[in-house]
Amino acid sequence: MAARLHAVKVRPYLAGALFALHVVEDRSVPTMAVDAYWRCYASPAFVASTPVEELAGVWVHEVSHLLRDHHGRGERYAKEHGEYGPGERLRRNIAADFEINDDIYGDGLPRPAGAVLPSLLRLPEGQLMEEYLRTASMSGLAADLAWLDCGSGADGRERPWELGPDGAHGLSRQQRDAVRFRVAEGIKGRPGDAPEGWRRWAEEAFHPPQPWRHLLGAAIRSAAGGPGAGEDHSYRRPSRRSAGVPGVVLPSLRRTPPRVCVVIDTSGSVSDAELGSALLEVAAISRAVGGRRDLVSVISCDAAAGVAVPLCRAEDIELVGGGGTDLRSGFARALRSRPRPDVIVALTDGQTPWPSAQPSCRTVVGLFPRPARAANERDPDYVPDAPPSWARVVAIA
Repeated sequence: MAARLHAVKVRPYLAGALFALHVVEDRSVPTMAVDAYWRCYASPAFVASTPVEELAGVWVHEVSHLLRDHHGRGERYAKEHGEYGPGERLRRNIAADFEINDDIYGDGLPRPAGAVLPSLLRLPEGQLMEEYLRTASMSGLAADLAWLDCGSGADGRERPWELGPDGAHGLSRQQRDAVRFRVAEGIKGRPGDAPEGWRRWAEEAFHPPQPWRHLLGAAIRSAAGGPGAGEDHSYRRPSRRSAGVPGVVLPSLRRTPPRVCVVIDTSGSVSDAELGSALLEVAAISRAVGGRRDLVSVISCDAAAGVAVPLCRAEDIELVGGGGTDLRSGFARALRSRPRPDVIVALTDGQTPWPSAQPSCRTVVGLFPRPARAANERDPDYVPDAPPSWARVVAIA
């Protein structure tokens, strides 16, 4: 824990990822390792024998594997090239280490003993794992680095000591994407604090979410610029006109952003990756209304609508569904919410019936990409209805 705090101190832009890892003590792990579900397995003997500053470097090394998705990339490379087995696993682990070890150390983070670098094979720095795998055999290092094992989070191959997808304290796909997104946004917000490799990763890690402040602009402008009545008056800041009425305190007009209800399509035709994208859009919507999470609620909807859930953190929202699709129930649930929303945002693949009448508030529909003609098991000629003309339609990458 002391080493993790030191890592956060010298690499503050990685703090969200470092604290998202759950530590698992395991004596069968050679040093420290991570799995794809953001668990960090640590050998007690290794931790006890490693100085705190050096152990902080191991923390940053292991979380770098997860942030850069070496698990998914390693699986894809193995599938594309048919390269499996312990030898190929070690080769992918070495290539992943080459990618991250050339620029994560220094500036308060000493390089741990035994850290592998591209210079061991006279390879250039700054390349990706896939480039090292294509250009070097690494057979000369295999004997000396047989001990190297950073876990499935580094190469995509599960280990016997890992807890797996159903084990305790693992992060879901949406939660993992949300952590990576927050780290990427932090690096892009202060690019001078991160080395070039991290800046490149932050720019390429995600497609940027929709510009929700622009998409909700009409509602935001009307809510912020209109005088309103009743609940728009507040005594938190007395009116300047109070000076003209001695002994009387007059309320001022409170200007609030719009209330937004997000209806997320959780039917079986929407993938986990798309649900992860939906949560990123929810976080962007929250920022568009000034960070007022109390103004954003989320409804899961497949053939039936769930309960409107207030927004605490986007990655903590549980999306329930998996059946058919009928967003009409989601729209109806949103309109029954109290207080009523000023804007309804529907994030869907479009394969749904739509309300026959225009809702009494502004509507934005975010569409996940689909082929022009979507096949249906019962009706091969089925083509989903286009979103209604009264909705603002945007494409979700």
